[in-house]
Amino acid sequence: MTAVTGRVAAAERGETRIADRVVAKIAAQAAKEAIEEPPADGASPRATVTVHSDAARVRVSLELGYPSDIGLQCGAVRRRVAQRVKALAGMEVPEVAVQVERLHPAGANAAHGRIR
Repeated sequence: MTAVTGRVAAAERGETRIADRVVAKIAAQAAKEAIEEPPADGASPRATVTVHSDAARVRVSLELGYPSDIGLQCGAVRRRVAQRVKALAGMEVPEVAVQVERLHPAGANAAHGRIR
């Protein structure tokens, strides 16, 4: 409280709380940005988040093109999600679990099955 005006400084009045669903949207968008070549017919990444204090635990479900380096892409998703949640929501991200729901074959002949 300042002695002159009797007002409480803005930083001392309260706290900012960001809803879990908002953090989940940030995480899903970050995952989408991290995927090198998203499958044309694939669903957008989805995220669920659990927030405790200033830390968010994130679970991302996504679909990837095949063939691709799945481990490399999952690592990129983990890094990007942690970076964007910290930058936009100000939360630490100690855990990002990535679940690959489906692989989409690449190429025009993928719809017709395996080629010999």
